[in-house]
Amino acid sequence: MPTFSHSTHTVLEQLAQAPLPEWEALDRATTVRQLRPGEVLFHAGEAQPRVFVVNQGLIKMVYETAAGEAWVKGFVPAGMCFASLTALQPGGVTSYTALAEGGPCTVEQIDHAELEALAARHMGWQRALSNAYRLYGQRKEQREMELLTLSPEERYRRFLQQHPQIAAQVRQRDIASYVRVTPVALSRIKARILRGG
Repeated sequence: MPTFSHSTHTVLEQLAQAPLPEWEALDRATTVRQLRPGEVLFHAGEAQPRVFVVNQGLIKMVYETAAGEAWVKGFVPAGMCFASLTALQPGGVTSYTALAEGGPCTVEQIDHAELEALAARHMGWQRALSNAYRLYGQRKEQREMELLTLSPEERYRRFLQQHPQIAAQVRQRDIASYVRVTPVALSRIKARILRGG
């Protein structure tokens, strides 16, 4: 009997837009991680050829510079999956660090090679992976557009509008990092917004 959570079934079958066969094939290729607040799921530079499904809690993804600065790449709430695409390549390693943010977190990690094997046998699994890559590309393009064309205040307003539940869970310094401003600059932006109604 497969041990996958309802959330993982839902996430992957929504990507496939249909019921998926052979769940038992993934059973041996999947492990469950229980993370305490602040506990690292993986560090940058690790071999992690896996797809991660967040069943509970919130994952924060962070890029680290050579100078030791950390910038928030994004957040993954419960009910979503993610992966470091560079780590899915042969010999690849993760390009960012992922950790539990705010509270306890439950993550199912699935061997990507087994997902690809299923995709080679079944159109549904192939569609699930294809849609996952497409959505990743769309989110990446939107993020690039925001960073290159919007002002910090516009980026902050958009973050609040699109991710109100995440904004309520995370620290202001992490929101500042995601918006790509200092915490002091974010405080000024918030004050301007309050003054402007």
